Amino acid sequence: MVISFSSRGQIVLPAEFRHQDGILAGQKFEIERLDRGDYRLIQIAAPANEGLVEWLLACPVKGWFSPVESESTDSL
Repeated sequence: MVISFSSRGQIVLPAEFRHQDGILAGQKFEIERLDRGDYRLIQIAAPANEGLVEWLLACPVKGWFSPVESESTDSL
């Protein structure tokens, strides 16, 4: 399959690859040069909790969070 480069030097992966591998816009990759003209893209794994805050803020039920009054967590 052929890929192309944008005018800004960005690699454009075919939609088929992005769909099969669950690649979303903004995901990061490392590129490794194997030899002249041979390269390997390696997907950088996102931290396990990446996007958690955005997900919680998008919760349709507002006001469900109640802060716990505490002076210290040392006793936990």
